[in-house]
Amino acid sequence: MRTERIEFRNDQGHALSARLDRPDGAARSFALFAHCFTCDKSSKAAVRISRALAELGIATLRFDFTGLGESEGELTGFSANVRDLIAAARHMDATGQAPELLIGHSLGGAAALAAAGDIASVKAVATIGAPGDPAHVLKLLGDGAAAIEADGAAEVKIGGRRFRLDRAFVEDARMQDLPARIRRLGRALLVLHSPVDQVVGVDNASEIFLPAKHPKSFVSLDTADHLLTRGADADYAAGVICAWASRYVGVAADVAAEADDGAVHVEETGAGRFQVQVSVHGSRFLADEPVDVGGMGSGPGPYELVAAGLGACTSMTLRLYAERKGWPLERTRVAVRHDKLAGQTPPDVFDRKIAIEGPLDAEQRARLMEIADKCPVHRTLEGGARVVTASLAAPTPGPAIVKAEADEHFRDMEDECRKADGPAA
Repeated sequence: MRTERIEFRNDQGHALSARLDRPDGAARSFALFAHCFTCDKSSKAAVRISRALAELGIATLRFDFTGLGESEGELTGFSANVRDLIAAARHMDATGQAPELLIGHSLGGAAALAAAGDIASVKAVATIGAPGDPAHVLKLLGDGAAAIEADGAAEVKIGGRRFRLDRAFVEDARMQDLPARIRRLGRALLVLHSPVDQVVGVDNASEIFLPAKHPKSFVSLDTADHLLTRGADADYAAGVICAWASRYVGVAADVAAEADDGAVHVEETGAGRFQVQVSVHGSRFLADEPVDVGGMGSGPGPYELVAAGLGACTSMTLRLYAERKGWPLERTRVAVRHDKLAGQTPPDVFDRKIAIEGPLDAEQRARLMEIADKCPVHRTLEGGARVVTASLAAPTPGPAIVKAEADEHFRDMEDECRKADGPAA
């Protein structure tokens, strides 16, 4: 992954400092991260989660709220954080990187919930250790809250840092109605919270989760502290967020539409040189090349997928034939290896080994080995096929055609079994 320095301006004209962590290849989606109260974009949780998401193909922007880190202005309150988030999303949208995923840590999580409704591109929101009420932050002020009430402003110490806050900060936190915004969220929601969080108790997770409408999920961060200071906790949170978000953002968001068009869809994830996501009928998995040729070894290679198709078709055809004959076939196992042999025509060889389990006699076993050569994929590989290439924008088959194609493949297997031995015994 790589990190880019970004600067954008908020509604007050202040320059806000940001970093965009993106994968080496094309990003499959974009996310916006809101840091915790008095933290900044360089906090351990912000950096580790943002970079982990980038490694998984989701480019993530983390920035300093007004008056914090390297951003201009003065720390003013919760509403300003919400406006900053909207300004960050507007900047991303203007650069063709509109965020689909909004992530917030601690008070940043509450800000993410409040801002989501004003960011049209956001499809999913994840909170980490977030308070159910922004006024929770006032508990962190200790005696400073009373001093602010009495004097109109006071210097307070939070997390080892000193800030001068005024009465407007306190009033702004108290006037928020976060539950109402959560009820109107209209986005997928993931709530992550540690049951041993000593800063924002886990009861706050219920205050967020209960008013939200589905789809919503809760994940316990178990022994993590509030700031996710252990790298393993931050990495775990990032992995959970990415896996959960894959149902709502990026290439996987189109799986429902792809599931009915009959095609196997393949799209780069942006991770590594070759990794792709394969989607078919609602199922998804990764394909890749081995490490020794520049891949990450994160999934089967192209010829391995062809070999898998031959192996699967072989096993299915044997099962269908045994059922037709009423034979006691318990299980089949097929191992297929692809090799290229120089000097032979054709040079491609699929070496297939079959294990047949069950109380079958020698004649039955021999017949099943003959039937293996009649599976439709075997016949396609030996007979050859045409590949027709066109733009992906071209119309794809509808559900009726898809069902017809699936039925045709099943009929092919039945026909081969029927032709091989006549009527069922």
